[in-house]
Amino acid sequence: MNIEHLARDDGQMVRQYEYDDESVLAVDFGPQDADASVDVVDDTVIVVVGDEQQEFDLPENTASAQAFMQNGVLTIELEEEDTV
Repeated sequence: MNIEHLARDDGQMVRQYEYDDESVLAVDFGPQDADASVDVVDDTVIVVVGDEQQEFDLPENTASAQAFMQNGVLTIELEEEDTV
């Protein structure tokens, strides 16, 4: 599953911000999911909310990624590979 798929099918609020050296994705799961957990494994972001687990594939050109959840908002910071 990718982030766009989640927004389209589940109605989550998704925002993407582009900066010079990174992109940031923010997904609002809502306050009911404030205790969700998130982890990045290889090229996948794994979100666990209660008994449900969702996985999101990172873009192919991602050099590194960090993800965290605060107050029901998932934030994924993506650093793109240098293309020389």
